[in-house]
Amino acid sequence: MEKHYYTINEVAEITKIKPHVIRYWESCIPALKPKKIRGRRLYTKEEIELINLIKRLRYEEGLKIEGVKKKILEVRRTKQISLPLSRSDRELLREIKKELLNLLEYLRGT
Repeated sequence: MEKHYYTINEVAEITKIKPHVIRYWESCIPALKPKKIRGRRLYTKEEIELINLIKRLRYEEGLKIEGVKKKILEVRRTKQISLPLSRSDRELLREIKKELLNLLEYLRGT
């Protein structure tokens, strides 16, 4: 069975990034906001992917944190990656898309 949430130590092991570095990135990069329950950070697979992206930008491409933030914002705007969205956010976006398609169909019909 697949896990939905991972602790910071599990994420550190998966990404090979030390927990204090992950916590630092959270303080600098608004897109990286894990769920916190009783003070414990819980990360989704999407957040782990984001951490791996930050790692690549930071260590392979040599960007500083400000550059990483800008790059993530650019990528987010162009929708090249999906950043973490809650289930309710995804459902809301599906509803909006459905309504927009209905409106488009209506407009084309007139």
